[in-house]
Parts: sequence; C-alpha cells; structure tokens
Amino acid sequence: MKRILITGSDSFVGKNFIHYSKYRDVNEISLIVNKPEDINFEGIDIVVHLAAIVHQSKQIPENEYFKINRDLCLRVAKSAKKSGVKQFVFLSTFKVYGNIIPNSEVLEENSPCFPTDSYGKSKHEAELGLSQMEDTGFTVSIIRTPLVYGDGVKANMLSLLKLVDKFPILPLGKINNNRSYTFVENLVGFIDKIIEKKASGIFIAMDENPLSTTELVRCIAKNFGKRIYLFKMPGFLMKIGTSLFPGLFNRLYGSFEFDNRKTLEVLDFRPPFTSEDGIKKMVIAYMKR
Repeated sequence: MKRILITGSDSFVGKNFIHYSKYRDVNEISLIVNKPEDINFEGIDIVVHLAAIVHQSKQIPENEYFKINRDLCLRVAKSAKKSGVKQFVFLSTFKVYGNIIPNSEVLEENSPCFPTDSYGKSKHEAELGLSQMEDTGFTVSIIRTPLVYGDGVKANMLSLLKLVDKFPILPLGKINNNRSYTFVENLVGFIDKIIEKKASGIFIAMDENPLSTTELVRCIAKNFGKRIYLFKMPGFLMKIGTSLFPGLFNRLYGSFEFDNRKTLEVLDFRPPFTSEDGIKKMVIAYMKR
C-alpha cells in the first residue's frame, strides 16, 4: 500500500485527487502553517506537490512567485528526499513553454521552454532544480498541463461558466482556434499511472482532443440546457480588444495545442473521459453549487 502526501491543502486538484484516485492512503498538508523542514515524512512513499501561486497577477510581487513556486518546492523536495521519500510528483504548467507563435509546431514534452511571465519562469526553474535532485533512490515526475477544469474550478474557466450562464448572446462565434484542456479527473488518472509505474521525466497530461473556444462555449451551454447565440466579433473590435486586453483575447481567440503521444506511450494510458464528458460533469457540479 503506497502512502501519498499532498503538499497544499484544500486545493482544486488535491480535493479531486483525494476523491477520485485509486490510491486511498492519501493525506494533505498545508505549507502555510508547516515549514518543509518540519514535516514528518516518515512512512511516506510519494509526495504530490501542488502548493503554488497558480495564476499570473500584477497584484503579486514577482519575487513571491519564485519564493513559493520554486524555492518552497525545492525545500519540500530536499526534505522529502532526506527523509527517504521515493518519488516526487510535481504539478507544473504549460506556461513553462512561453507564448505560442502562430503557425508554429505543436508543442510536446521535449519542446524548448521560453517562459515569459513570473509564473512560468518560477515553475520552470523549479523543474530544473528538481531534475538535478533526481537519482536512483529519488524519482522525479514532472507533469505539465494546459488549463485544468472540473468540479470546483476557479479563475478563467469559472468566469466563462458564469458568462455562458448569464448571457444568451456572446461574440464568440466562428472562432477556429485549437486549445488543449485537461479535465481534472483525467489528470488524476495521469497522476495515478505515473505513481503506478514510478515514471521519471516530463509528462503532458491533457484531454485527447483540443477544442475551439466556440466548441467549448456551445458544449457548456448545451449542458446548461440553454439556447445560445454566438456571433463573430467584428474585426475592428477585435483589434481594439486585442490592444487593450491582449491576455484575455489570446485565451479566447488564440491557439494553444500540445502533442502528448510520448506521455501516452510511456504510461500506456488513455484519458478515460472525453472533453464532452468532462464539461458535462463540470457544469452539473457548478449548478449544484
């Protein structure tokens, strides 16, 4: 029986992992009230490190990202390794790749990383530090994901749910982009498989097929049981919006697509849920809340 410790209590991914993982001996610990050096890792086989500042915000000082996402992570790993923990699973992000260049190659596990913001840079530096700590007695497993959604989702996806729930007419029609997403229960399946195989290296966890923003919105509306009218935003408004809100418009209209065939081959795994399955479960959970 593997004993697993999640660092970062009451997190979106952590709560879903505890609920859906095939591993039942799972506990979580807060790094707000516990220093890494004071954690009792006795009897723990695997650490799943989820504690992080997870979204880029101008209100958070740049050094705070590195303090939490890099330094705190490496302190936890160092303490865990010293105490005899055998595997360290680190949840990273697609942000380590940086900004996607239109019409460029689809990104995969070994694509070069050029992070552009503090969130992506701090996560990438944590990856590099963890890789240097790995040896035959300490396996490091790094999981990169695009946007994770599901029961309890926050931030951008929650905002989109609220938007579709409240407005029957939206300027999100005829968007021909491709964006990869990760249903949280699929992510739990990836983590389970990585633990089962004690797999080392970098993995991309995501749903099998990308979606356009228009497809995503239509699927959300369908599961709300709502009729929605989507129209194409006029070109001049696109230019104004892109100039004023480049991050928002890139998320809605740009592509961000990955190829994780190497991950699937190494793990011998296929995500058990389609994006349509995941969106349905997310919307049902949202309506219950």
